Amino acid sequence: MSRYPSQAWSLLAPLRPSGLGANDLPYTLPIHPNLVHLTIGLFVIAIAFDLVGALYPVEKRLFRFLALPVTRGGFHDVGWYNLLLCAGISFLTVAAGFYEMLLADPVPGVRSALGLDSTTTLIWHGVGGVLLLLAIVAMAVWRGFQRFVWRRDYGRQVQWSYLLVGVLLFAVLGLHGTLGAELAAEFGVHVTADQLLAAGLDPRQVLP
Repeated sequence: MSRYPSQAWSLLAPLRPSGLGANDLPYTLPIHPNLVHLTIGLFVIAIAFDLVGALYPVEKRLFRFLALPVTRGGFHDVGWYNLLLCAGISFLTVAAGFYEMLLADPVPGVRSALGLDSTTTLIWHGVGGVLLLLAIVAMAVWRGFQRFVWRRDYGRQVQWSYLLVGVLLFAVLGLHGTLGAELAAEFGVHVTADQLLAAGLDPRQVLP
């Protein structure tokens, strides 16, 4: 079986490094999975804080009871800056994902829990990653217009439709993350403990 999930990717063979350890990566641990968790965390925080800011009049008594010196604008500030940072980091997340995917050596003859082979899973995960990147950037632009143009004079800085789309994206991120987890756990696309052992490395000394 070819080391690439499709014949088209074999054209990249001259650019492929060799002898660089598990999965032929030029570094010990993959970057993409770590950036993925950072992207998801920033996005969840952004939507969650904007949601709390939108519900602030309802929760104001609770904050007062807990003696927390918070303001609605403070919640929306956290939401805005986290989403802005999420959009920027997502470019690195997708770039690292494609780089590590092209270097991957999927385990042959395996189907995931969803019934997909390695090639199909890689394609769906790659295309889905680009679409999610565009969605996150679009959300950041949408959020920016709300903050600086449409609702700059309002206490509630975000629209309910924006929050609804953000919550729906939580589910999409979860499904997309499942595909990524299958690539790592079932197809060995990202470096796992078994691959480190095969490369002669001790996972206890390498993995955090």
